[in-house]
Amino acid sequence: MPRLELTPNFTDPDAFYAALTELHRECSEARSERINARLILLLANHVGDQQVLEEALAIAGQVADTASEQ
Repeated sequence: MPRLELTPNFTDPDAFYAALTELHRECSEARSERINARLILLLANHVGDQQVLEEALAIAGQVADTASEQ
């Protein structure tokens, strides 16, 4: 059964972060939300496995709950 990869797996995390922040530079909040939604769907399509995607959703939801409590 495939599992979500939780260990660092980036070849260059700093370059990805720089590209991601550049993509959002000078965007409205609404445009940034559309970009994020599209990026999520593209990456979900790449992953493809429903169990892995559900595991990612569960983990992301836990982080979101923790952040809203602070």
